[in-house]
Amino acid sequence: MSMAFLEEAHVNDIGTIFRVTIYDTTSTGGSVIADVSDASTITFTFRRPDGTTFNKTGSLTSDGTNGKVQYTTIDGDLNGAGTWGLQVLIVTSAGLSHNTSVGTFRVFENI
Repeated sequence: MSMAFLEEAHVNDIGTIFRVTIYDTTSTGGSVIADVSDASTITFTFRRPDGTTFNKTGSLTSDGTNGKVQYTTIDGDLNGAGTWGLQVLIVTSAGLSHNTSVGTFRVFENI
């Protein structure tokens, strides 16, 4: 599974929504939006610029057929400037697990 997201974040932002669209790769090398409606667990793993990681529980943005999941930051999440990594794990109600590719985003300094 791969993902696409676009978000600008700053150090100590609270309420920043990371909305990720999850795609399945087809046998011909293309991609289609993944139906994640049967997700029983959605985990966002963030990798800080120093290499440490932490997990947060995500949610569907609708019924899941649009492939979109999200997480909204709370105090302490975005605690350093630099290039961050993000990967989403979807576990289905049948117990299957799928990790997305790792995406990167930038957390910017404040004045």
